[in-house]
Amino acid sequence: MNLTRRQTLTGFSAAAVFLTAGQAFAGKGIGNVMARLTEPEFCASTATVAEGPFYIAGNIGRQDIREDRRGAPLCFHLRVVDADTCSPLPGLRMDIWHADASGCFSGFQAQGDERTLSTVGETFLRGTQHTDANGRVTFTTIYPGWYSGRTPHIHLKAFFNHKKAFARQVYFPDELSDTVYSQITPYSHRGRRRDTTNNQDPILRSSRGGRRNICSVERNDGHYLAAATISLSP
Repeated sequence: MNLTRRQTLTGFSAAAVFLTAGQAFAGKGIGNVMARLTEPEFCASTATVAEGPFYIAGNIGRQDIREDRRGAPLCFHLRVVDADTCSPLPGLRMDIWHADASGCFSGFQAQGDERTLSTVGETFLRGTQHTDANGRVTFTTIYPGWYSGRTPHIHLKAFFNHKKAFARQVYFPDELSDTVYSQITPYSHRGRRRDTTNNQDPILRSSRGGRRNICSVERNDGHYLAAATISLSP
């Protein structure tokens, strides 16, 4: 991609409580998590990555992107800051999209392990929100599934002043993914084991940023909360 601005997606941290859509964040440790997201290391710039497949242009404004998709509940919290000052960036449009528990994206043909499913016209696990006054946005979703050749990830795309500002892919710890896929339905009913780990993923291996590319996620009673700081340099 030819981008007009220096972009980055940096540091990840997490807390132990997920609450359903419409409820406020709460629980022991959430204050420490948000404090960690403001540390200077999470404002350092890194290179962007390719947008990746299965993006659909449009604005599906919503907080809960699950629709009818079953899976481990995941609260995905993003904080967008200026990479130079670490101050929040309000009013930015943020799009996210990812695969469901069976590895399918909405809106495309040739989905699924056999590439025989069509999800054309569907919009599950896609959504758009704008950052609030504190540069924050939260999505209610499920733990992302995998598809052949890629490790589990969530795609993000931000727009700055109605222009494309950056694209990034957010990854998850291998050990956690192995646990989710082997012990939680419907992931465990898929009939196949994922074929690509983080160390094997070509996009993750080629990107800079080290641990900042991988979410730190904690679990409480079957629910997950992941938080990420995204830093932009206009």
